[in-house]
Amino acid sequence: MMFLLSQSRLGLALLFSIVLTYSGLVQAAASFSVSPVRVNLSAKNKVTSLTVTNQGIEPTTVQLEALAWSQNEQGQDVFEPSKNILANPPVFTIAPNSSQVIRLGLRKPALGQSEESYRLFLQEVPPPPKEGFNGLSIALRLSIPVFVQPNEPIKTSLEWRLKSTNDGLKLLADNQSQGHIQVLSVLLTPEQQESFANQSLTNYLLPQQKREWLIKDKHLAVGTPVMLKAQTDRGELKAQLTVEE
Repeated sequence: MMFLLSQSRLGLALLFSIVLTYSGLVQAAASFSVSPVRVNLSAKNKVTSLTVTNQGIEPTTVQLEALAWSQNEQGQDVFEPSKNILANPPVFTIAPNSSQVIRLGLRKPALGQSEESYRLFLQEVPPPPKEGFNGLSIALRLSIPVFVQPNEPIKTSLEWRLKSTNDGLKLLADNQSQGHIQVLSVLLTPEQQESFANQSLTNYLLPQQKREWLIKDKHLAVGTPVMLKAQTDRGELKAQLTVEE
């Protein structure tokens, strides 16, 4: 079974999913956090640990699930069941203001020369409603990326294009490398003009994937030279672009 989710711009690369059961009142959600917020595994580093902290005032039960992570042609996240990442303990309860150490283990190292991508989901298991409560129950769900590195070092880069459209400028990024790149912000500077589109992003481009952004109501003449600077988790990337039709 495959799970298809659209990407969202959430800080610290965390994906928040809220599960709602409709009624009239609201039952407060648990409050927990996880550290670190990204994991790298490899054949030499098959095991790591994370810490989940309950910041709430009630005990919190959390269930873990690791899914294989890919992206389709539209840049949407696709999740599939996988047994390659072990998460232990799979279910646990944390007392208020306490922490739980969880361990991730890699069954098989990455095959070939490409990085493999997974996401670890941490799903709150809602407690039974309190006596007399008949309202809205909210459960918290977090996820963090888990990357499995191949045996050989990988080089990452993005190919950029800038196109003119009726709605504005369309910026395209193409990751033809063997590893992910997370784009954090983009700054475009046309020749002899002020910079624009310094957007704060948290978009991941997995290997062999593309991504595009529309800069609405911003227009430049075809042929205009534009300097691009992008901040990524791999460092700053620069490219000299020319506006295309």
